[in-house]
Amino acid sequence: MQIYVDADACPVVGIVEYLARENNIDCTLLCDTNHVITSDYSKVEVISPGPDAVDFALINRCQKGDIVVTQDYGVAALALSKGAQAIHQSGMLYTNDNIDSLLMSRYQAQRTRRAHSKTHLRGPAVRSEADDLKFYLTFEKLLQEN
Repeated sequence: MQIYVDADACPVVGIVEYLARENNIDCTLLCDTNHVITSDYSKVEVISPGPDAVDFALINRCQKGDIVVTQDYGVAALALSKGAQAIHQSGMLYTNDNIDSLLMSRYQAQRTRRAHSKTHLRGPAVRSEADDLKFYLTFEKLLQEN
C-alpha cells in the first residue's frame, strides 16, 4: 500500500505524513512547480505545470490497494476505478456509492457558474480544528482497516 496526496494547496499534508510515519507506510506528495513542498518523510514529486498534470501523474502512479488524498472528485473517481481508496481533505470517504452524485453536483455547479458569469458561488468555509480532527480520525481508521 502506498499513499498518494494531491498536495497542491492540501491542508492535511501534515496529518497524512504523521499517520503514514506512525504506520510505516510510504507516502508520495505530488505538486506542480507553482507550489514548493518539502518533506522529511514523504517522497515529493514536482510535476510540470499544465492543465490537470498533477492529477494525471497521480492516477498513473496509483494502483489497487493504494490510498489517494484529494479534493478533486474526478481524481477520486479515477482512483476508485483502479481499485484504490480515496479520501477528501474533509474526511469524507469517496465510494462507488457516492462518487456519481458528487460528480453530478460538480457538473451542475459548473453549469450554474457558466450560465451566470456574474453570480459568485460561496467558497469553502474556513478550515477549523474540528475539520482536522474529523480527517485525522477517518484517515486513521482507513489505514487501520488496510
